[in-house]
Amino acid sequence: MLRVAELSAGYGGFQALFDASLEVNAGEAVAVIGPNGAGKTTLLRVISKLISPSAGDVTFEGRSLAAVAPHDVVARGIAHVPENRRLFPRLTAEENLRMGAYTSRRTYAERLAQVYALFPRLRERRHQPAGTLSGGEQQMCAIARALMSGPKLLLLDEPSAGLAPVVVQSIFELVRRICAEGYTVLIVEQNIRQVLKVVSRAYLLEAGRIVRSGSADELRTAPEIQKAYLGL
Repeated sequence: MLRVAELSAGYGGFQALFDASLEVNAGEAVAVIGPNGAGKTTLLRVISKLISPSAGDVTFEGRSLAAVAPHDVVARGIAHVPENRRLFPRLTAEENLRMGAYTSRRTYAERLAQVYALFPRLRERRHQPAGTLSGGEQQMCAIARALMSGPKLLLLDEPSAGLAPVVVQSIFELVRRICAEGYTVLIVEQNIRQVLKVVSRAYLLEAGRIVRSGSADELRTAPEIQKAYLGL
C-alpha cells in the first residue's frame, strides 16, 4: 500500500532523513522505532506532504504523491495523527470529530457510530471542550478524528508521548484494537517495548537512517536493541 524509496528530507539546512526506504502492506501494522531526534516525525510529515523531500519518492497504492497537495493526501485515504494531538481545544470532542469527517460527510453518522463504539469514553465526553479532556482522552479524540475520514492508512506519531504510564497501557491497547479492526497502521514510537507488542514488523531508525528491519519478535530479541533500548 505504501512505499517509501530512498527518502531524504530535512528542515532548512538540517537534514533529518538519509535514503530511508520502507514498505507497508494493506492490513499491516508497522512501527518505526528509534530514539528521540532520529527523524521519525519527519518521515511521517513527508508521507502526509507537510514537508517536501529533497530526494526519493513516496508512493501510495502504486501512485506517487510527489505532486499531491496535503489536503488531497487525506482525500486519497491517508490520515495523520500528529504528535501532541493538535486538537481544536475550544471545540467539543464531537465537533473535533466532525472536523475529521470533512472529506466523507455523506457517511458522517455511520462513522460517528463506529468511532463511538471503538471509543465509548468519547461518547460520554462528546459535549466537553477538547481542551478540558485528560491527556489520554485527548489522544483518543485525536485518533478518532483521524478515523472519521475513513482512512486506508493511519499514521500515528508518538501516541504515548506525555502520558502517564497507566494511560500509556490503555493507548497501546487501543492501537491493538484498531489494528484488529483491519486498519493499515504506520506508527512511530519511542516506547519500543510497548509498540513491538502491537505491530507485526518494525524498522529501526537511527540518526536519519534505517539501520535494521524485521518482524517485531526479531527486533525485540535482538541483543543490540535489548541493550540500547529495552534496558536488558
